[in-house]
Amino acid sequence: MSVARVTEISATSTVGFEDAVRIGVDRASKTLRGVRSAWVKEQQVRIEAGEITEYQVNMMVTFVLDD
Repeated sequence: MSVARVTEISATSTVGFEDAVRIGVDRASKTLRGVRSAWVKEQQVRIEAGEITEYQVNMMVTFVLDD
């Protein structure tokens, strides 16, 4: 039987939301072992002078705990 934990992370990108998700999952996988899934909880953009400058996602990342 496995036990999992969920942690919330935030990631940003200047390219787009999909890139922000990829960056967040890549980074989480470097620190957390057994990453199984990620659920995008929120998305938002930062705007300067009427232009989007940054995309941000807040994600819930699920990983399995070691036995």
